[in-house]
Amino acid sequence: MPHKIWAGSLKFGLVTIPVGLYSATEEHGIRFNQYERGTSDRVRYRRINERTGKELEGDEVVRGREIDGVLVTVEQHELDEVAPERSGTIEVDEFVDLSEIDPVHFQKSYWLAPADRRNARAYALLRRAMSETGRVGIATFVFRGREYLTAVRPEDDVLVLHTLFFLEEIRDPANVLEHTSEDERYDSRELRLAGDLIRSMSTPWRPAEHYDTHTARIERLLEDKAAGRANRAVSERTEPPEPVDLADALRRSTARVRAGTGSPGNTAESSRGNTPPDRRDAESVSTLSRDELRRRARELDIRGRSKLNRAQLERAITESPGVHRSRQPENEPAGKKPRRRGRGQGGGSP
Repeated sequence: MPHKIWAGSLKFGLVTIPVGLYSATEEHGIRFNQYERGTSDRVRYRRINERTGKELEGDEVVRGREIDGVLVTVEQHELDEVAPERSGTIEVDEFVDLSEIDPVHFQKSYWLAPADRRNARAYALLRRAMSETGRVGIATFVFRGREYLTAVRPEDDVLVLHTLFFLEEIRDPANVLEHTSEDERYDSRELRLAGDLIRSMSTPWRPAEHYDTHTARIERLLEDKAAGRANRAVSERTEPPEPVDLADALRRSTARVRAGTGSPGNTAESSRGNTPPDRRDAESVSTLSRDELRRRARELDIRGRSKLNRAQLERAITESPGVHRSRQPENEPAGKKPRRRGRGQGGGSP
């Protein structure tokens, strides 16, 4: 059962709805510990006085910063005194059109749920009204000792709370970037060709088709090394492309997409004929969604498949003798790729 990380009320006008806050996302990255090379000894970091080299205890360390050359230190109780008061309410101050909020403001997402069945009616009413008006609520609330600006919006059958960056937290690109496109010139033909390419590459958003391949490769590397298997070959870095005529590149890219050879930036297909069969199988498996991996594992009758993670499934499928046989998915006509489920079809993740 998901853990409720905050409990309070959502308030708009004179209506108050008890709600709970739940994380909508989770990180799947791999965390490493540090060891002394050649041993199994963990490496720890300690508080060291950089001038004397003396190791310090926690109560000997104080926070501080220099202001105009003067060191100012603060105690924890002083920070507590100026911290915002704990709030049990997400109070909506105004409703705005979602399209008015630049996505650069979005920070982190949470699910908002009614505290119990008694409050489900008011919760559903607010969600439906926001959906029909196309508006999102702008609110502030205090969470873990910090005040947050938030946007509350409807999504399917739930309300989503997004924490937002305050305007002063967002950098001006003019002050950050060395080069911008403001003064660049291009002709109408290039603009038309770029538009043609974008339209030819346009497709519905299918989140289930995108996943973290880097983490899967790290998991596979660790499991291979733990089992004493040889490391898999690492693909070589591609060199930066040589400058080409922009209009010609746009025209050829559009023609390539329309011909069905895939994304213009994908060179894997064009070099597929020179790829060894075993590596070709691994590349093919790595492009499958999790549901497709599980279906393939069932077809190959891989034992213990329900307990395998993604990297283990990929390796088991690749190493299975049956993977080298051409196979047409069930109930799919020849030449057609199996459908991948998107969020609206129950396959996405927050």
